[in-house]
Amino acid sequence: MSPYYRRGSNSVGNVIVIIADIMALILGLWILMYLLDANRANDLVQFVHHSANWLAGWSRDLFTFDEAWARVVCGYGLAAVVYLFIGHAIANRVNR
Repeated sequence: MSPYYRRGSNSVGNVIVIIADIMALILGLWILMYLLDANRANDLVQFVHHSANWLAGWSRDLFTFDEAWARVVCGYGLAAVVYLFIGHAIANRVNR
């Protein structure tokens, strides 16, 4: 295999890792903003909230804890962990 091909696949793996990390960062940021009771009228908070809702659409209402903060931490946190795990696993596979 040529070194040029290896470098190309390495950069593809890096892009996958960066995307997965950004997705997890957005979800983690929303969890933090929720727990700190950020101003929901703020444009940045709204952007992060809408982005996190979209990213965690499949896990957002997965848990039915009585406490709202526990539902947010588990629902959005699960999505973040899954994106990190899958993104890094795919990047690892691409980098082989």
